[in-house]
Order: sequence, then C-alpha cells, then structure tokens
Amino acid sequence: MLDLTYLAYKSNDVKLIKSITSEITVLRKKNTVLKNKIKSEFSEKEIKRESVENKVVKEINSAIIELRAGTGGNEACIFVEEIFRMYSMYIKELSWKVKILNSTYSNYQGYKELIFQISGNNVYNILKYESGVHRVQRIPKTESQGRLHTSAITVAVLPKLKKKMNISLNQEEIKRESFRSRGAGGQNVNKTETAIRLTHLPTGLIAECQAERSQHKNLKQALKILKDRIFNLKVKKQLEKIHSKRKLFFSSGDRSEKIRTYNFHKGRVTDHRINKSFYNLEEFMNGKIENLLNNLKKKLR
Repeated sequence: MLDLTYLAYKSNDVKLIKSITSEITVLRKKNTVLKNKIKSEFSEKEIKRESVENKVVKEINSAIIELRAGTGGNEACIFVEEIFRMYSMYIKELSWKVKILNSTYSNYQGYKELIFQISGNNVYNILKYESGVHRVQRIPKTESQGRLHTSAITVAVLPKLKKKMNISLNQEEIKRESFRSRGAGGQNVNKTETAIRLTHLPTGLIAECQAERSQHKNLKQALKILKDRIFNLKVKKQLEKIHSKRKLFFSSGDRSEKIRTYNFHKGRVTDHRINKSFYNLEEFMNGKIENLLNNLKKKLR
C-alpha cells in the first residue's frame, strides 16, 4: 500500500493516479475487514478460554498442595515446614479443613516433601496462584559467620477431583512398589512394607503414601493422588493450548525461576509476577497472606 501511495505521488498521469487511488481504497477496506476478523476470532478464543477455566474451577471441590524442598539443602527442608505452617494458619482463619496425605522427613530438620489436602469454599480458585518457586533469603541458625543464604522450595496447587469427575486407570500401566515407612531422621517406623509407591508408566507421574499403618489404606490414598495428578496434567495441557501465558503449576525448583522471595533480613516479601513488595514478613509467615492473594487474583486472572 505504501508503494502504491509513493507511485501515485511521483506520477503525473491522471488516469494512473485515479487507478492507484481506487486500488488503495479497496485495499484499505480489505485491511479493515481482516483486522475486524482477527479481533473477532481473538475475542472468541478469550471467551472460550474464560469459559473453560471457569468450568474447571467450578467443578473442583477442594485442592491438594504439594511442597518440595529445592535448592539449598537443609534450609530448603526447614522452609517447607514453615510454609506449611503459614498455609495452615491461613486455613484456620477461614475454617477450612486440612489433611496431610504424605510427608517425607529431612534427615536434619523439616521436610523434603509434604503433601496435604485442603477442603473449603472456593479453595482452588483462591490458592491456585501459589504454584511456583518460593525463594527464601536469610542467615541460617547454623551459620557462624553471619552469611546470607538463599534456598528455594516448589509449591504446586492441584485441583482435587470430585467423585463424578473420577477417571479410570489401566492397572497394566501402573507400576506398584512397596517399602517401609520412614519417620524423622530416616528411621524405619514399620517392620513391614506398608508404604506404597505408584508410577503411571505412560506419563511418568509418581504418587506415594506412607501416612497410614495399613498398606491397603496407603494404596487407596496413593491411587487418589495419582488420579489427581493425571487430571491436573490434562487440565494443564488443555489450558496451555488455549492460553500459553498462564502457568498454573511449578517447574524445576531452581532459584532463578522464582515467583516470590521471602527476605528475612529485610522483613520483606516480594512477588515477582506483580513486582510488588510487602514489608510485613512476620505477619505473612503467621498466615496473613490474604492481601497478596487478592493482588494476585486481580493482576493475573
């Protein structure tokens, strides 16, 4: 179109100028129609995305939160326990129910992994933005020279299936292993192999449970966890196709992938997705996280 305009500007031929002007008018109309079509298709995709997300959220009865120690060794394990305490205190304020599904103790202090279920009104919709890498900066109690250490944990908030949404599993695609339950310090708490680990071979997803004394109960709970993870994977893929920018779940646990930093030295919590800091770390760690959750809901939805 610019070339035609330039050609008309340079030409002294009246007929040529008239022909070019007419062609430019036609092209502009086609351009307008094309733009409107693109806008319309984009709007339809956005509406479809919102519809799918709202449907998914409405069908979720409760949520499962998985906390795992990432980089930082013992400090990361300690922070897993502290973040669990933070969520527990927030849950208590809302009169929600919490149930620990599985835990793996650190050899020193805290947990390598902690999985728990939360039930209550609108749980998943409120907590879904907690998924990601949470970084902590502080001077460990064991640090004699007062050096600041950085470690990280991963948080995953998964939608919990309702019974009517339950999915069937092909038993031939599940690898089953049993082992002895372990307590604090890596000690075997049972003489028999009551703990269960299940691996879904097609996806590589793993679920284990050692919370119960009965192998049958651990198997039942591990199957529930595995089904939730498979469903979560399907939901994630579906939403990523519709809206690639939305990241509902965590990745590797590397500090560089952080969504939030807890700086104990400065008493500050910073959420990097909305580029906002809160200078009430002590209150925050005691469960006063509602203000940040509201900010995330407004900015990230």
